[in-house]
Formats: sequence, C-alpha cells, structure tokens
Amino acid sequence: MTVQQRQPEGAQPFRIAVVSGGTSDPSSTRMLADRIAERVRTLAEDRDEKVATDVIDLRELANEIATALVSQFMGPKMTRAIEILRNADAIVASAPVYKAAPSGLFSSFFHVLDNDLLIAKPVVLAATAGTARHALVVDDQMRSLFAYLRTMTVPTSVFAATEDWTSKELGERITRAAIEVLLLMESGFAEKVRSESWNSYQHEFGSAGGTELDIDLSTDLMRLATGGSATRRPKS
Repeated sequence: MTVQQRQPEGAQPFRIAVVSGGTSDPSSTRMLADRIAERVRTLAEDRDEKVATDVIDLRELANEIATALVSQFMGPKMTRAIEILRNADAIVASAPVYKAAPSGLFSSFFHVLDNDLLIAKPVVLAATAGTARHALVVDDQMRSLFAYLRTMTVPTSVFAATEDWTSKELGERITRAAIEVLLLMESGFAEKVRSESWNSYQHEFGSAGGTELDIDLSTDLMRLATGGSATRRPKS
C-alpha cells in the first residue's frame, strides 16, 4: 500500500500540547493523555508525518493558577503554558474526575485563559475516574467548557475507569480519537479559521481584542451588580 505524504519535505512537525490535570505521581490521568498523544504520533509516522509533544502538567502550576484566579497575574510557568497552547496544532486535555466533575485544578486552568486563545484548535477530551459512573462527565461538562472556548473538539472522547485500562475498547477509542485529531491537524482548519474570520470569533465581553460595547453603569441593575444599591423610587 502506498502511503500518501501529507507534510511537505522539510516541514515543521505538528505540535500537540498535552494538558494533564493529574495530581499524583505517577498519574493515570497523565498516562491516558500520553497514550493518546503517542497514538497520534505513531499514526502520523505511518503517513510520513512528524508530531512533537509539549506537556503541561497542571500540578506543577497549581500555585500560579490560584494566583491568576484572584489577581489575573500570570507567573512564568503560566506564561510558558499559554505560549505552548498558542503554538499548538492540537491539544489533548485530560482531567481526573472528582465528585461527578472534572477537578477544580483542571477547570481553573482553562477558566483563567484568554477567551480567544484556543479558537478552532482541535482538542481530544479525556478523563479518568475510579468508577464508570463518571463516564458522562467528559461529554456533559468538559465538552461544554471547550465549546465556550470555541475549540474544535473531536467527536470521540476518551474515558478510562479503573477496569478499562486492559480493555480492547479503550484502545479502540484512543485510536479513533487520534485519527480524528490528526485529520483536523492535516486540514489546517484552525489556521484557516483564524486567517479568514478572526474578528467574527472574538468575544464581545471580557476578552483581549474583543469589541467592547458601551454599557450604562448608572442603571439600578448595574449598580446592584457592582455592589451598590438601587435608587429609591419616589412614592406616588
């Protein structure tokens, strides 16, 4: 069988950013993310393509994530993580599930990012948990978060409970997700969206570079929202 070469000779490798919310060492959440990224790499090699991986281990950024939440100040590790995401052709985002939700560390990291940072970037969503009862968290909660950030999440999400690690089905889902994200990287979809319709994708409120609208801060509603009190209306 002839393998079609997708990348031009001498082209830079595709870059995948692996974001792991695991807090233990070793971490099953990190292991799942690494396994997905490795599958993308081997599939790319079969197509005469190259993939490079950068890892963002959120447990190493915990203090800076907390600081960013309360002050919007980005420390050096956060700044480096943002640069990795900005330059990535795709993202593998892997979260541990606690109490039927992705971990606070994982969610907080994406909450402090600029709303326009990840527009149209392909993303594989992955999660780990001790029981299969949490399986819907990926599509019910994580997918909505990344939809708000306007990413291109691949159709196949990857969830691994304790009993899944030796299953054939987990390997099949990883392969499906890896193929989907590789095809999106090959298409150049994210770059095309950014080059052809960037202005129409920016958030109007609270996002760097967005179009800010005039807001009347003198209304009763806005005074209440900012901690003030509504004006008393005269009795008729």
